[in-house]
Amino acid sequence: MTTILVLLGSAIIGLGTGLFFRVWAMVLVSPATAVLAAVVLQASGFGFFAGVSVVIGSVLVGQIAYLLAAFCLLKGDISLQDEADSDPGEHRHQDVRDKHQ
Repeated sequence: MTTILVLLGSAIIGLGTGLFFRVWAMVLVSPATAVLAAVVLQASGFGFFAGVSVVIGSVLVGQIAYLLAAFCLLKGDISLQDEADSDPGEHRHQDVRDKHQ
């Protein structure tokens, strides 16, 4: 039960980070998640090897949750249709085509 709660907490932290912060926030959040998971698992009586695998899993779950949240926020901006109808996308520099004709 402790393992499930640690992984669920990591997923929630990753989703929250992905929805409100940029990728650089994961530099701070991932080690903090690992330390928090290690403390919780040590207090629950997990052994070293079982604890290490759960800590690695929790960091991995948090980062995957971050990627899913970030992808969901940006999915409207990622479109191949912008290239197909030759209208410039939102992130295109307007002078790129003019310089390379």
